[in-house]
Amino acid sequence: MAEAPVDTTTATTATTATTATTATTATTAPGRTQVATLSPDLVAAAADLDRNADAPPTVALPEGISEQDLAALKRFARVRAFLARHGSKLWWLHSAYALTFGAFVVMYASKGYDNARWMVVLLGLGWLVLVLFFRVFGTGPGQKAKVKDTKSKVRFYVMTLALKNLFQSMLFFLVPFYYKTATFDDPNRFFVYVLAALAILSTIDVVFDQFLMRWKVPASAVYFFILFACLNLVLPALLPDTRTLLTQMSAAAIAAVVFFSMHVPARNLLRPAWAVLFVLFVAASVFGAYFARLAIPPVPMYIATGAVGPSLLPDGRLTMQVSTLHQSLIQEMHALTDVVIPGGHGNTLHHVWRHQGIAVQIGPVTPSGEPPPGTVRLRSTLRSFNIPAARAGHWSIDVVTEDDQLVGRVPFEVID
Repeated sequence: MAEAPVDTTTATTATTATTATTATTATTAPGRTQVATLSPDLVAAAADLDRNADAPPTVALPEGISEQDLAALKRFARVRAFLARHGSKLWWLHSAYALTFGAFVVMYASKGYDNARWMVVLLGLGWLVLVLFFRVFGTGPGQKAKVKDTKSKVRFYVMTLALKNLFQSMLFFLVPFYYKTATFDDPNRFFVYVLAALAILSTIDVVFDQFLMRWKVPASAVYFFILFACLNLVLPALLPDTRTLLTQMSAAAIAAVVFFSMHVPARNLLRPAWAVLFVLFVAASVFGAYFARLAIPPVPMYIATGAVGPSLLPDGRLTMQVSTLHQSLIQEMHALTDVVIPGGHGNTLHHVWRHQGIAVQIGPVTPSGEPPPGTVRLRSTLRSFNIPAARAGHWSIDVVTEDDQLVGRVPFEVID
């Protein structure tokens, strides 16, 4: 009996339909992606993009992807894997770079006070970027919800990097000026410690990104401190011959206005309650600067050289400069100090002679000799009737303003 002929067209069609149905089922099955129809290269690329490379690929790729796109996909996967493995090391490397950058800023600042005027530009840029940053990204846990897509992430990291560099530039620029003026056995040294600590912390990305840039209140508080410190240094350059205490109170007032504007919209000042709160906040900042004046170094003044001796030459110089002497030589002591005053002659300076920390003579000083340019040479004499009977111990000559702000100290020892 003859066999019936086989319809190969029908069989092929049925096989194709079956294959299509199987592929469709594999594609549309819940929780799966189109893997069966991917080439081995695409499967490998999808696995590279997957967070768990050992699991089956879960990244769906478009059909008909070109070789160039596939190559770019692989490069992206390798870069992302590298960052995932070494991301923390790269952040610490950036912190090392920031410290190096800070060292160069310190060297630049040490070249002279004339460069301080550039701080006004940095202050303006810092305020602008800080305000925009928190208006765009918000504060607290809500920031993560606003940093999702690639564009928002790029804006976030660009603005954060800009703020880091601005904060680092301002803080490292301030440190050498306050270091020169501070006296490190006096309370005004703590102001320098705070500046130095903030400068170092600004280079640590974990601290800056996860805390300072996450919360608006600490970020604006740090900027308030930086702004006050900068204005305290810069205002004498812009307004020479200004009294240091007046400079500090003005800097506190400006910093308070800026801080308030970062948290309260200007239109709120039209309401009486907000206007009163604004005036009280500015007044409190000004009075705070006044009462804290003894703990704030009176930049930009500082003592370049200082010496003490038992006698003077006819031209007003010391016959000898001593750091230790016997008490029998103290009949009448003389002190010379060269004070750098880049902000002009806005302050009346005094010499305070101290024995064991207790003032034994306070009075104005006499300009003497021909000091180096940009300095004033001050001379005073400790009279014999002000010398205590027990002369041995630690002595010092303090250079202070009329507001009791300590510019510098010249120590010496008397032995018995």
